[in-house]
Order: sequence, then structure tokens, then C-alpha cells
Amino acid sequence: MISTDFISHRSLREVRFEQQIGRLCVIQTSPTDEEYVGEAIDIARQMKDANILLRIMAGCAVRIHCPEHAKLHQVTMQRNIRDIDFATLSKHGKQLVALLGGLGYSPQVARFGMDRDIYEHETKGITLDIFFDRLSMCHVIEFADRLENDFPTVSLADLVLQKLQIVEMNERDVKDLLVLFLEHEVGETDSETINGNYVAKLLSNDWGFYYTVTENIKKSNNLALKHYGDMLSPQELQVFQARTEQLLVMIEAQPKSLKWRMREKVGTKTIWYNEVEEKERGMLAEYLMKKNKESGLKA
Repeated sequence: MISTDFISHRSLREVRFEQQIGRLCVIQTSPTDEEYVGEAIDIARQMKDANILLRIMAGCAVRIHCPEHAKLHQVTMQRNIRDIDFATLSKHGKQLVALLGGLGYSPQVARFGMDRDIYEHETKGITLDIFFDRLSMCHVIEFADRLENDFPTVSLADLVLQKLQIVEMNERDVKDLLVLFLEHEVGETDSETINGNYVAKLLSNDWGFYYTVTENIKKSNNLALKHYGDMLSPQELQVFQARTEQLLVMIEAQPKSLKWRMREKVGTKTIWYNEVEEKERGMLAEYLMKKNKESGLKA
């Protein structure tokens, strides 16, 4: 069950950098995880009041959906939040500029040809990464017709797919997957359940996406045992393995399309995913903002 009880509004904790200008000392700080999550929920609620479909994704969404494993996620695994990701519809783009502007957020990169906008709040030190209609990374996840399935986040199935679509998963992705599967069962609904039925149907028409997801499920099981076994109890490891195995069974049992079967014959002889800059340049939002500011200075 989604909970916001753990959210507190403590003072900003981490000093990012300090700059001396004459007698004036300017300090910019990084928000706490609780402040990131609180801000994400507040923005989602305000957009809902304005009849705008805006749903939280990524780390903030994982923390919201997994209150029982928040300590494991944040403290034990040290999975910290660095920005706020949202999913919305392209038709809301112009309204968001005005509404977010009223909240102190200014656009840093507009669309950039990738169905996403990036906003920054200089005072709060918070970056918003907003995706329109779809998540286009290693694989494409269409969510235009799924945003009303949950609130204030995207559905659990979409959260899981957001992680499993990454060809080169990092520790942050595995940590997110661990707590998502530990806290939620796999089933056939989007109501506080990882909708395996939806995932299986989606992958039955795209062999490349299927291959990445199924390989990542197997990889995450190996990593859970090898790198996080000392952080999890034997029961937790068993739950994680059982639920990921259940998802694999559902995926394999789903009849595959002709397109899927034809692509399977080619296999990994040709690239089966989209290459993205993120794996080479860290956080893409930070990279694009930096490039955008550099362009402004040159102009």
C-alpha cells in the first residue's frame, strides 16, 4: 500500500559546494531523499488539481511504493535519490511550463528531440526529468494509456519495466528491483501488484525487449545472491527469487507473435536495443543541462 507517512521536511543535509563572494557566503545544498519524495508528491497533487496527468517514476516512485523496505533501500543499501522523474502526456507540455514556472522551476532543456523536458529549481537544488507519452531508452515503454492506472506514481509494472529495459543495469536499478519485488506480489492487476499479465503481453510482440527483460531478471537474481545476500534474510531472498521466477513463467507462457518469432531467429547477431548516451555520460539530465548552459554562454 502506498504510504507517505515516512516523509518529513527536515532541513537540507548535504552541502554540495560553498562559494565565497566578497563577504557573502553562498551555500547550495542537496535535498534529502524525504524532501525529494515530498516535493514529487506535492507537484503530482497540484497537477492533478489542474487536471494534468503527471505521474512519478524512478527512485521517488519506488520509495513511495515500498514503505516497509524504505530502511533497506535507503540506509542498508544506500540507494539515494538524485532527481525527480515524471511521466505525462505531450498535450500537457505548454501548461506544465506555466504551472511549474509558478512553483519556481525553469526549463533547462526543452524536448531535445527525445520526448522529454528537464526543469530545475535553483533554490531547492531539484531537477525534474519529465517524459512525454513514452520512455525511450534501451527499449520503448508507451505509457500514454496507462497513467490513470495509479496515483501519484506510474503503475508497479511500469516501474519494474523501467528498470528491466536497461541493457546495462547498475546497482541502483538492482536495488530498486529488489525492494519492488520484496514488497509486491506478481499478479494480473495494477492494484498494488506487479502486473505480470501486462508485462507478458507487451513482451510477446518484441523479442528484443523480451530478451533484455528476461536476461535482467536472471541477472538480478544472481546479483541479489552474490552482492546483497548479507543484507537480506534467507526468507527475503526466497521471496525475491519466487516472485521474479513467477514473472518469468508468465512471460514464457504468453503466446508470441509472428514478428517475435521471426526476430528470435536472428537473436543477438544484430543489436536488439537502442543505444543511449546515459550509460556513457552518467545522468543524462545533468549532461543535457550542462550542454545547454554551455551553449547559452557561447551565444
